[in-house]
Amino acid sequence: MTGTLPAQDEFVHEGLFYRDTDALVAGLVPFVAGGLAAGEPVLVAMPRAHLDLVHDAVAEPDAVCWADMADAGRNPGRIIPWVLQAFVDRHPGRRVRIVGEPIWVGRSAAEYPACAQHEAMINRAFTGRAATILCPYDAAGLDDTALADAYATHPVLVDAAGRRSSPAYAPSDVVARYNAPLPAPAEPVDVRAYHVDTLPELRRFVASRAAVAGLAADRVADLQIAVTELAANSVAHGGGSGVLRVWTSPEHLVCEIHDGGWLSDPLAGRLTPASDGIGGRGLVIVHALCDLVRVHTTPAGTSVRLHMRRPL
Repeated sequence: MTGTLPAQDEFVHEGLFYRDTDALVAGLVPFVAGGLAAGEPVLVAMPRAHLDLVHDAVAEPDAVCWADMADAGRNPGRIIPWVLQAFVDRHPGRRVRIVGEPIWVGRSAAEYPACAQHEAMINRAFTGRAATILCPYDAAGLDDTALADAYATHPVLVDAAGRRSSPAYAPSDVVARYNAPLPAPAEPVDVRAYHVDTLPELRRFVASRAAVAGLAADRVADLQIAVTELAANSVAHGGGSGVLRVWTSPEHLVCEIHDGGWLSDPLAGRLTPASDGIGGRGLVIVHALCDLVRVHTTPAGTSVRLHMRRPL
């Protein structure tokens, strides 16, 4: 065994490695049952097929909160504020127990970097909180990169050999590695520069492109809000202006905002804003409204790429 396992009064973040669904259920049912026996509120957030397996195997399913991670965590940037932190905050003064499976076979290549960063950021976001979060990983189906990243983002590992500290734990390295330039689009791109006087024009342009891409009226409104939040932040904190690029792929309408600002805190937009309502809301709202948000930020400037799924 390597290192020292955390005491149970500290935040615990574990990676559970399973090779088939029987092993998945065998690993999770005692974890859930142990939480209920200890009087801890329990949340299980997994993609639907796995969620149903665990639901049917748990002795007291009505005592557990269940969430389809493919919906609640479709954008990995939503998971900390709107799934995990929301559950913890609903139970002040109590230790909580959570199963969260944000990375599964079938996650797209575009989504994966945000997933890996999410797993790394959990450690800082919940330091000092009374919570245990167990993250299952399909050791037979996921590729070597995903498994290596899981070793780097989870201080505690659980598998058929038992429970031990991870010798490869280095979450900051994962955050930095996936803070990389975003891949160039394959589709034609429309470009619009903006400043404070052209923000209304920018909103109209985004609405027209979203409508052409087939987004429903409520999704058009969501995208307008998200782009406006980012563009207004450019005006206030990113040098007073920015550039919007828009393109359409078969799956998404994509809007990318670039400005001269720098998001120096990797957790920006990944935590529920303070209850005093002062600052910190813009990017977390963007994460809530969009299906995927990718960020590349350096002292020289920041690009935020928003994906909205097109109807099939």
